[in-house]
Amino acid sequence: MSQHPPRRLTITVDESLSGRTVDAILRGRLHLSGTVIKCAKRTPGGILLDQTPVFVTHRAEEGQRLSVLIGDSEAGGNVRPVRGCLSIVYEDEDILILDKPPGLAVHPGPGDQLHTLANAVVFHYEATEQRCRFRAVNRLDRGTSGLLCVAKHAYVQERLTQQLHTAAFRREYLAVCEGSPDPADGVIDAPIGRDPTSAIRRMVRRDGKQARTEYRTMASRGAYTLLSLTLVTGRTHQIRVHLAYRGYPLAGDFLYGTEDNAVIARPALHCAALSLIHPITGQALTWRSPLPDDMRALINSAPPRA
Repeated sequence: MSQHPPRRLTITVDESLSGRTVDAILRGRLHLSGTVIKCAKRTPGGILLDQTPVFVTHRAEEGQRLSVLIGDSEAGGNVRPVRGCLSIVYEDEDILILDKPPGLAVHPGPGDQLHTLANAVVFHYEATEQRCRFRAVNRLDRGTSGLLCVAKHAYVQERLTQQLHTAAFRREYLAVCEGSPDPADGVIDAPIGRDPTSAIRRMVRRDGKQARTEYRTMASRGAYTLLSLTLVTGRTHQIRVHLAYRGYPLAGDFLYGTEDNAVIARPALHCAALSLIHPITGQALTWRSPLPDDMRALINSAPPRA
């Protein structure tokens, strides 16, 4: 298998761009940041005009072909490739959509440098001859399952990061909480900051950062309720903190609720839908992931309410 060449963007200079500098075209038409342009300038053949290397101060003429390197010239970065089980929902030259199982950390960290999603993704890149580093766009806690977007190069990561928490990049979560939220549908708007008594926990506090969660009741059974939630902001542990603050912690949440649950051994939270605008093609894309077996078993384990 031949190695995939680094990702490039190519455009033909039209009349509206004729006479402009290469730098102006890269920034204005292709929306490249200074960081991506600087990286391309430092790479041999990173910026080409009619297949010839040029300085960014060069002025392009109508009909010329301008191309710029946006992919990584080296693979892996500082993440070691380790074979793992990946559930790939979608893949192209620019993005990778994964369905993460619960119990798997996204990034290497203290105590686990090898058995994470990042290690498995880098292994996949090497096995398929792709020169890419691991760049997660959205975050999922170790215990949270569901859809996660990975960018294959810095340019797409920047563009998707700009979409986060806008209508262009939306995520819907399914959660099983203890009790029945009142009202059944609503919005939790409460600022979140660090808990001074813990290095990990977050809490609702007046001086925290704005946090807003929209929720909708899907089903109630016994002691549990299945909720659909949308994040308007993206604070650490936001759903877990907001539901616990309202008195309806996630089932199985050892940090904000009750740890001892006979049916589920992790916070009952799943990213069930992810939508975005593809940064290269402009296409609106949506993916869905079904409710995991452990969360389904949890909601079915509760006896019906009298």
